[in-house]
Amino acid sequence: MSILTTLATRDDQINLFFPLILLSFLIFIIFKKHISPKAPPLPPGPYAWPIIGNIIQMGDNAHVTLAKLAQLHGPLMSLRFGAQHIVVGSSPEAAKGILKINDRLLSGRYVSNPLRVKGSKIHNLNLGFYDECDGGWKSLRAIYRTEVFSAKVMESQEELREKKVTEMVEYLGSKEGQVVKVKEMVFACALNILSNAFLSMDFMDFEGKGVGEGMYQNIRSYSQMGAVPQLSDFFPILGGWDFQSFYKKLMTIYDRICGVWVDTVKERRQRRDGSSTRRDFTDALIGIGFSDEQINPLLVELFGAGTESTSATTEWALTELIRNQEAMEKVRNELAEVIGSGTVTESNLCHLPYLEACVKETLRLHPPGPLLLPHRATQTCEVMGYTIPKDSQVLVNVWAIARDPAIWDDPLSFKPERFLKSGLDYMGINFEYLPFGSGRRMCPGQPLVSRVVPLILASLVHHFDWILPGNVKPSEIDMNDNLDVTMLKKEPMRVIPRIRKQLKTDQHF
Repeated sequence: MSILTTLATRDDQINLFFPLILLSFLIFIIFKKHISPKAPPLPPGPYAWPIIGNIIQMGDNAHVTLAKLAQLHGPLMSLRFGAQHIVVGSSPEAAKGILKINDRLLSGRYVSNPLRVKGSKIHNLNLGFYDECDGGWKSLRAIYRTEVFSAKVMESQEELREKKVTEMVEYLGSKEGQVVKVKEMVFACALNILSNAFLSMDFMDFEGKGVGEGMYQNIRSYSQMGAVPQLSDFFPILGGWDFQSFYKKLMTIYDRICGVWVDTVKERRQRRDGSSTRRDFTDALIGIGFSDEQINPLLVELFGAGTESTSATTEWALTELIRNQEAMEKVRNELAEVIGSGTVTESNLCHLPYLEACVKETLRLHPPGPLLLPHRATQTCEVMGYTIPKDSQVLVNVWAIARDPAIWDDPLSFKPERFLKSGLDYMGINFEYLPFGSGRRMCPGQPLVSRVVPLILASLVHHFDWILPGNVKPSEIDMNDNLDVTMLKKEPMRVIPRIRKQLKTDQHF
């Protein structure tokens, strides 16, 4: 065979080989396309307008709007705020898929863009604003569990909590016949319970005076700022620009709050030099080696969450009892049987099942965090057959779940009896009832709130009759709510305390 013949044969082989490779590649692509499973679709949802998405559909109270939308689009729903993808779960099955089955993948925290600036005073410095459940977050959670909310710490501070509640009762006794705002009274009580646990001091009296003067409004403003929509969250192209001066305004309030204890912490450091004395949570943090920049965001978080949830829940509970006199009488009869004319103590609480049922029913109807705090998908995952893209903001509408007529009988009515034999608790394992959330991001303060709220409520009911000013009937009380970070009663409850007749001769106010 000549060289030319050999080359011609090779050329023919090459010319045949390349089409075969191309054909094989095309067959592979087609075959792969047909056998590869398609990614599940996004959850259904309302039509999203170009550029703005669903922003204009949100009303003043997102939990109510989202509940209505879920009735149309299903228990797992997808929306878009600008370029931001939002997924909302509104059923026990959806909550379980988010908070349990995919807890690890959906346990990121959605932190607003302006708070993630370099040198932020709160980003990744407390549990609420920690991006992911990494080592740093686990360390902080362990500190909370052992130094603030452990059974040992709870028991050691029982007498302190009882003392502060007694002081509130005595103050209200001095205001007999005068109009008071329940939430402000309970706020002051809760604030002093926490300030003594954390810094061994009262922050203010029930007139609002003291080193913590202004704390009520500062903490309220701080929470309100947390609900302000941020353009840079909706449109990432604006990232790095704080057009609304949000961070600057928030930090002004933050610094005001921290200013209440800055001198105390400084004195505490000087006192601890060469000493291992420990009196409270601040001492523990200093002993661990925390700087002021690490202590401040923890205290702001604890004071904010602790006072807001306690005062809001107590106000809602007392309001519901005033509106439902039959339930009020059952609580009073239970208290009379267990306590007589004495003072309520925490040791009494386990013997007051109807009181506990009233608190649980209040938390069902009026959860302090109706959408919990927003989660973030750290990875793309699947819930209920739908795709949750990475970095989606994920919400659980526990308010909608707790008012679903498919789950609860007569869900809009206040019926504490439903909890007497239900077995439902606060531990986040029953996904039809999640007032404190569930999973890794469950509220760490549940052990404290579930002690303080019943203690305060029982004391208010046991010692006083509550009169509505202006001849307002209980059925006429405005029950509208308002949501920023915490769900509050839109119109603060104004009432007149009257010492109960059977207690007047036994109590000294």
